[in-house]
Amino acid sequence: MFPFSYPADDRWLLPEGIEELLPEEAERLELLRRRVLDRFAAWGYRLVMPPLIEFIDSLLTGAGHDLDIQTFKLIDQASGRLLGIRADMTPQVARIDARTHAGDMPGRFCYLGSVLHTQADRLEKSRSPIQFGAELYGHGGVASDLEVIRLMLEVLATAGVERVHLDLGHVGIFRGLARQAGLTETQEGELFSLLQQKARPELTAAIAGMGMAPSLACMFTELVDLNGRHGVLERARRCLAEADAAVHLALEELASLAERLGCHSPELPINFDLAELRGYRYQTGVVFAAFVPGYGREIARGGRYDDIGKVFGRARPATGFSADLKVILRLSALGESFSGNGNAIFAPAAGEPGLAAAIRELRDAGQTVVEALPGQPGDAATHGFRNELRCDGGRWRVHPISSNDA
Repeated sequence: MFPFSYPADDRWLLPEGIEELLPEEAERLELLRRRVLDRFAAWGYRLVMPPLIEFIDSLLTGAGHDLDIQTFKLIDQASGRLLGIRADMTPQVARIDARTHAGDMPGRFCYLGSVLHTQADRLEKSRSPIQFGAELYGHGGVASDLEVIRLMLEVLATAGVERVHLDLGHVGIFRGLARQAGLTETQEGELFSLLQQKARPELTAAIAGMGMAPSLACMFTELVDLNGRHGVLERARRCLAEADAAVHLALEELASLAERLGCHSPELPINFDLAELRGYRYQTGVVFAAFVPGYGREIARGGRYDDIGKVFGRARPATGFSADLKVILRLSALGESFSGNGNAIFAPAAGEPGLAAAIRELRDAGQTVVEALPGQPGDAATHGFRNELRCDGGRWRVHPISSNDA
């Protein structure tokens, strides 16, 4: 017996941030799902379906540690162990690659499925995204970063998302400076947080309190302003001239990636942000995000995370991206919509000779046929159909419904 009950009028309510999709939106979402997966397949990315629920010590391994606060947890009645409902599928795909991909050949995987968050997204107010993405394992060069970004852009274009611009960053720049400065984990975390806020005065004060060498203090402070389109990397080379080789290698990787992207997509606006550290705790290289005008956050994001498979016994180079299918649907300009029964064919109630065979033939050809039920009130026009199946000269044919029939 439940310890409490809701008033009858409240029983249709859903938990905050949990949505249901009615037929028209659900059908549009399914159409988009097929397009996305077909595009992944065209690039050679194979579909995997990780489980919705796992033992928590596996689910929150590697990159999953950052997801602890977002993960719903419950006790498994069969084993007594703690389970978690996935909040992100990326760590699960890393485990799949580590366990199943033999040799050193690149592995290409894609996925699409529901995830669940304990806290709602600040913009979408949803706790139940439909996450999709692609992962490329086994290659550590700029070419694989380029492939994943091109795939992301092509998927967004296939989904009808227009006016996309790209943000590029590299966590190796901040990491290299932190190593060079000999920062403690606490100091590194403090500067990381302030950089994300672009809080220059607070950042300057924090650096001053760490007793850092003036040249290093200046380089950390300059990261806040190293963002924009043209000339950013040139300014970065000057501002970070005294940085270690790892920082300059990261800058060259960004420059090479941007140049190659420009060759493939010359009209793509590219913005650099060297203080952007999304996914810092598990990203190891290039980070990127796609934006569109009028939407207050990224619509897709990704980057390189070469250490993600280490906890599963196989640390392979890895890069990938992910997005929320619900968000992409909302921003899509494709214009496909389903108009109830308008695209379907209305058929009379069963019993007429040859009717069942005619209906089966139409359905086999990809048509939607809705059969009337005995005693059902209203005709085809009343129910919003534009076509109906009629017997004409002993043969069943599809006839359009004229306005006079309505």
